[in-house]
Amino acid sequence: MDKALIPEGVKRCPLPVFGLWMLVLFAVIAWGIYAGLTVLLKGLNVTGLNNYFGFGLYICVDLGIIALGAGAFFSGFLYYGLSRFFPQLKELHKIINLAVIVGFCCYTGALLVLLLEIGQPLRGWFGYWHANVHSMLTEVIFCISCYAIVLVIEFVPIILENRKLDAIKPVHIFGHNLHEIMAIFAMTGTFLSFFHQGSLGGVPGVMFGRPFAYREGFFVWPWTFFLFTLSAMACGPAFTAIICRIIEKVSRKQLVDRSVYELIGKIEGGLLLTYLILKGLDTLYWALDTAPGFGLKLSDFYQEPYGMWLLVAELGICGVIPVILLLTPQARKSNGLLFLAFFLDCTGIVINRFAMTVEALAIPVMPFDHWAVYIPTVYEWAPCIAMLAYGALIVSLSYRYLPVFPREPELNP
Repeated sequence: MDKALIPEGVKRCPLPVFGLWMLVLFAVIAWGIYAGLTVLLKGLNVTGLNNYFGFGLYICVDLGIIALGAGAFFSGFLYYGLSRFFPQLKELHKIINLAVIVGFCCYTGALLVLLLEIGQPLRGWFGYWHANVHSMLTEVIFCISCYAIVLVIEFVPIILENRKLDAIKPVHIFGHNLHEIMAIFAMTGTFLSFFHQGSLGGVPGVMFGRPFAYREGFFVWPWTFFLFTLSAMACGPAFTAIICRIIEKVSRKQLVDRSVYELIGKIEGGLLLTYLILKGLDTLYWALDTAPGFGLKLSDFYQEPYGMWLLVAELGICGVIPVILLLTPQARKSNGLLFLAFFLDCTGIVINRFAMTVEALAIPVMPFDHWAVYIPTVYEWAPCIAMLAYGALIVSLSYRYLPVFPREPELNP
């Protein structure tokens, strides 16, 4: 029965081996659910969150995973929106299905973890029904929810390509018609993602009481609005490429042409360079003008364990190094250097999200305040790790039973 569900022309691992892998993932997810239920029953006091840290690991992971999931909207924009003008972008067709699946996992997983952060999920609907039109978070909750729905719609035709489902004529026709109008949903997703990625950055940027995060800007948007969007575009496709490479290593197969990775590397290198230039200018202006305007100097914002090493790691090790590697043609031809650059790229963006949430809250803003240190508990780690297991579960099932990679049969005769 299992073999009848596997796409034609490909080979998969034996069902017992796959079943064992599923049991491991379900065990991790069960651990996360137990921890999550404990948080909901006993309250946020079992976490490391307190009066200093209203934001913690949950939000840091949410912001990071949403940025990494941007490969779905940006890859869709490049393939459906720009490929007619730049034919080389049609290469992304070979990985676009995986980008959608990874985006679906990231966004739905982030929404699940967010249920714990808001403390009282039964009142989660307040954000929709009693919307605060003066808050950027209102725009975030609507755009993320709508884009999650768009990703479900984009995922449906991939599911309907399953061999058994596709054999049903009405299902085949429905899936084919969805494919024909997918460009509309891809462009809608681009619009929604641009604004919610930006507004996630705009929230810390408008916090006048937090000089570390506060930024001046353009009309009502602080610079962080645009930097968050650009940084997500500069890491999303790289994360998709990393996931694809992991699947290749585990399955011991070639799933996409090498040219796809090099194309993503070239695009990400250019975007990351642009982001680093703008981020560097933003940081200089903040350090030389904005912070002194509050009567503070740069060293006031960096003390252990949140020392200057975080800035060096974010912009130097995880910024300058991957830019050099991604923009060097010879480095892009080396698998080791290319995927090292992708990994550093993604790591740097996650560090940025950590700095704009946890580090921003650790810095004292009142004379009687002190430097606070945030240590997440197991009740925070478990749901976040379970969310990663959830993503691995969806990707594993999709790879086994759906034709995710159109070139796989040709590349592995």
